[in-house]
Amino acid sequence: MTSLYIKNMVCQRCITAVGQEFEKLGLHPTKIALGEVTLEVDHIDKDVLSNLENQLKSLGFELIDDRKARLIEAIKNHVINLIHHTEQIDVKLNWSQILSEQLHFEYNYLSSLFSSVEGMTLEQYIIHQKIERVKELLFYDELTLSEIADKLGYSSVAHLSGQFKKITGLTPSELKKSKSSRELRNPLDSVG
Repeated sequence: MTSLYIKNMVCQRCITAVGQEFEKLGLHPTKIALGEVTLEVDHIDKDVLSNLENQLKSLGFELIDDRKARLIEAIKNHVINLIHHTEQIDVKLNWSQILSEQLHFEYNYLSSLFSSVEGMTLEQYIIHQKIERVKELLFYDELTLSEIADKLGYSSVAHLSGQFKKITGLTPSELKKSKSSRELRNPLDSVG
């Protein structure tokens, strides 16, 4: 078995696109998840690996071989998955406990590594991802601000609005009224 780690996989379409590239090269993954592809084979030919790397880069993905870079990508993928692909986040969600359990490292180590490499704290990254999700939900205009706050685990609308204004410079209402709300959304892999 071989696991390859891939940077910038942030959604189901990314999983599909990466899977297609592997299939085109005759590499048949047994599992594809955010940031990781598992193959049955123990060895991949250098030329095939080089070709795969080039194909992935042309789509905006990147193979990761450094252990610390893989860990940071895993942190990002867990955060993105919880915020963007979970139906509802519990107000009492303990990020440090969840990330420590899922990644099998002490949270202090994860947080310190993340800050040293990314130039922002892990907590700031989580907030930025939540704000990006708020922008998305505001754009769809299907939920009230109160429902969005509840869905993303905010203790109140005031808490959500305060964080939103601090990050975007606008209140959620101002963003909704803005004609440029589309332009204010960011791709998930560039949030932060």
